[in-house]
Amino acid sequence: MRGDAARVVRGVRPLSSAGPDDLSFLTAAKYRDEARTSRAGAILVAKEEELPHDQLVCADAPWALGEVLRHFHPVAAAAPGVHPSAVVAVSAVVDATASIGPQAVVGESTRIEAGAVLHAGVVVGARCRVGPGSVIYPRAVLYDDTELGARVTVHAGAVLGADGFGYAARGGVLVKVPQVGRVVVEDDVEIGANTTIDRATLEETRIGAGSKLDNLVQVGHNVRLGKSCVLCGQAGIAGSTRLGDGVVLAGQAGVGGHLELGDGVQVAAKSAALQSAPAGSKLAGVPAVPLNEWRRQVSWLGRLAELGRRVRRLEKAQERTAGAASEEDGR
Repeated sequence: MRGDAARVVRGVRPLSSAGPDDLSFLTAAKYRDEARTSRAGAILVAKEEELPHDQLVCADAPWALGEVLRHFHPVAAAAPGVHPSAVVAVSAVVDATASIGPQAVVGESTRIEAGAVLHAGVVVGARCRVGPGSVIYPRAVLYDDTELGARVTVHAGAVLGADGFGYAARGGVLVKVPQVGRVVVEDDVEIGANTTIDRATLEETRIGAGSKLDNLVQVGHNVRLGKSCVLCGQAGIAGSTRLGDGVVLAGQAGVGGHLELGDGVQVAAKSAALQSAPAGSKLAGVPAVPLNEWRRQVSWLGRLAELGRRVRRLEKAQERTAGAASEEDGR
């Protein structure tokens, strides 16, 4: 703490709206001027700043902000038990500490483990597992044979285990190939609202431990994600692709089918990775190429109009020169 160690704050607010009783935060240099004029009582910073405020200094400011927010906004614990309107199969096993909300459905031979929470309208199919401490928000659906590890969060409207998009063409007609595999989600994964993860054709689609999937993400059948992958909003992965540990797909990035992206690969927003990439690659563009190459391409695109005008001027000059030479020859 830099300043008044006895400072009391009663909430956390952005720099622009914080008052004397609030803690605010400065996690990016571009907001430094706004911080100087903020009315916040104290500001969380990564290193001591020249600010007229008390400062809470933590080298990992984003992490510290998360801890502070959890303190001020604790998640209310769900009451254990099964709501009277829920439908739970006789063969299902529900731990006494789990919570099953109104109109939730739990299928045959499914296990809901200690401290798990199924909010209103959740549907969990047959032979599923919801691991300890996992939370499924309203109207999410787990198809049959889906498995969630411990402390998994599934947000509203997500669908795990729907059929993979598999068809065979016969006589000009698309015939469905049965998708009889499953989805496995490892520990500490978070899955955003309206995200969809397809079941495998035969074996499993797997989401590695600690991975974070944003809203509206599509994961195709047979895909395997390594640990701690980050898939931002509207990213999509086609079937049978493998992602190593720590892969990042930015918003609306796409990855083609039957590819492999090594550990730590990053794909920029709106890019399309259509070839496999080794570990540590940074890709951008459609089709995606190494980031530095893409930057050169974009730089040239910005100069194309002027280059076009220069070429046209040269062509006209050449035409005039050729015309003059022709007239001279005629004399």
